[in-house]
Amino acid sequence: MSLPLSGKVAVVTGASRGVGKGIALELGAAGATVYLTGRTVTAGPLPGTITETAAQLTALGGTGIAVACDHHDDEQVAALFTRIDADHGSLDILVNNVFSAPDLAQWLHKPFWELPIHVFDEVLAIGLRSHYVAGLYAAPLLFKTDRPGPVIVNISSSGAQSYGHNVMYGVGKAALDKMTADMAVELRPHGIAVVSIWPGLVHTELLATAARATADGRTVVDIPGEGTFDITHAESPRFVGRAVTALASDPDLLQRSGGKHTTAELATRYGFTDIDGTGPGARLRTGA
Repeated sequence: MSLPLSGKVAVVTGASRGVGKGIALELGAAGATVYLTGRTVTAGPLPGTITETAAQLTALGGTGIAVACDHHDDEQVAALFTRIDADHGSLDILVNNVFSAPDLAQWLHKPFWELPIHVFDEVLAIGLRSHYVAGLYAAPLLFKTDRPGPVIVNISSSGAQSYGHNVMYGVGKAALDKMTADMAVELRPHGIAVVSIWPGLVHTELLATAARATADGRTVVDIPGEGTFDITHAESPRFVGRAVTALASDPDLLQRSGGKHTTAELATRYGFTDIDGTGPGARLRTGA
């Protein structure tokens, strides 16, 4: 039986670990050839490299191709898409996920007047401008695909509408959702969809480094200025990947172009679950 994304070519930015890795793995499990970018090529303090992700993706049934790429450097990004053009002549899926989470972790939960100005620049450079640049280079390849459902997926956040972490984080995510909406207008005549996805709380490797166990068996993270969060039932990165895969497999995807969608909403709509079988999609499968 053919896999839903068999024959399709995808790019996932920032896929060494975390949400990007989860997305890349699920696209691969659905049969896609996935070019995954990142700066981490050798093991460091946080687990995960692009090479490891590519190997795991290939083992799941897709084809993983690791490309070392610093999204601060436009020439490296241009080279990525030049390579894809040479290899395949077209592109089907671009997932803009790269974000400087480890670099910015020290600045979360602080008021803007206590932060150095470069924090603002970093949020806009990696998490907004980097997505714009990738979209710019990807568009000509998306135009050339003869397969149905070309799409750009931007990984955003509810921080676009409600306060989260700090001023710069919210500004960056709000701008990203606006970019999604406006790109959708310009790409719709070409049959290309653009969507934003809002994950919930995701149990990433970075989050795991700050986690602690409670006496009653829960796993929690203490975030100064924001409180204590129970991550026992947080989404896995692959749950986000299943949301992206479900959208990319939807024949009516263009009708959703320009919108923002939570992973929970998508799980309910498409009936998928997290890797442990939990989540909104589980209710659909059990009839609960």
